[in-house]
Amino acid sequence: MKAVTITERGKTSLVEKQYPELKKGEVLVRIRYVGFCGSDLNTFLGKNPMVKLPVIPGHEIGAVVEDITEDVPDNIKPGMACTINPYSSCDHCSSCRNGRPNACRYNQTLGVQRDGAMCEYIAVPWQKVIVDQAITPKDFVLVEPMSVGFHAVSRAQITDLDIVLVIGCGMIGIGAVIRAALRGARVIAMDVDNDKLDLVKKFGAAYTINSKTENVHECLQKITNGTGPDVIIEAVGAPVTYQTAVNEVAFTGRIVCIGYAKMEIAFETKHFVQKEMDIRGSRNAMPEDFRAVMEYMKHHATVPKDELISRIYKPEEVQKALEYWEQNTGKVFRILIEF
Repeated sequence: MKAVTITERGKTSLVEKQYPELKKGEVLVRIRYVGFCGSDLNTFLGKNPMVKLPVIPGHEIGAVVEDITEDVPDNIKPGMACTINPYSSCDHCSSCRNGRPNACRYNQTLGVQRDGAMCEYIAVPWQKVIVDQAITPKDFVLVEPMSVGFHAVSRAQITDLDIVLVIGCGMIGIGAVIRAALRGARVIAMDVDNDKLDLVKKFGAAYTINSKTENVHECLQKITNGTGPDVIIEAVGAPVTYQTAVNEVAFTGRIVCIGYAKMEIAFETKHFVQKEMDIRGSRNAMPEDFRAVMEYMKHHATVPKDELISRIYKPEEVQKALEYWEQNTGKVFRILIEF
């Protein structure tokens, strides 16, 4: 079967791989679409320290159940559209013991610490298969990245009393905007690209700020009547956006960090104490976050989901796809590979 590999920095290859052999309790899944995540782009650029090359990328999956083995529950049947929970958990580290397997100390995400789904078929334990006949494989690709944003909103404990600033309007940031708006919060979206800011309004943002052309502090003070946002979700991973979060969050506010910064960042630590702020990390997503995204998709059919898909390529065009993303980083939401 065909499989896409990132072989070295800036290089990909389409290879032939053996079809997976099903083991007891596993499901054979036929891949239809795989989304490229920012982590995949970093792998291609040689900037992902968690990856050992060569690797098959891909953990944003839209697929169809092909075959099942014994011990697979009756709710999973061949022909059903599905996605895959791409994370692993050890069941014995502190995160797993505390009921938060999304942050398992020994997690291995598909396409990062282990080979991913950018191939024609994969075999996975049935517990990782998420089926829903009301969602297409193409829409299923968007579930995992949006669920990461949904999870950040849960970590922030956002309610309808909050004013929320989401920094970064990529796929994960849009997920955070959607979930915060669904919870009744007033949402401010911030980015440097006006096209993204225009689009995010369709997903629930009440206000937008272009941090490249506008004074962020003045805009936030005006929107919040001088208090600052109750919650800031950082979905970029840059020193300036982390510093903005600490400087601009309201007294006793909450900051949730999703983005990985690639360098050390200096902070005015007096804000930590004076504001008595909460700073929380947010990693991956829980099963309930996947379900929440799926319910949103089913009950908000008119939202422009297709506008989140920037381009679709064939497996033979993966090199071209990643080079295009590298050259147009700020303009791309998601690039899909169609099998």
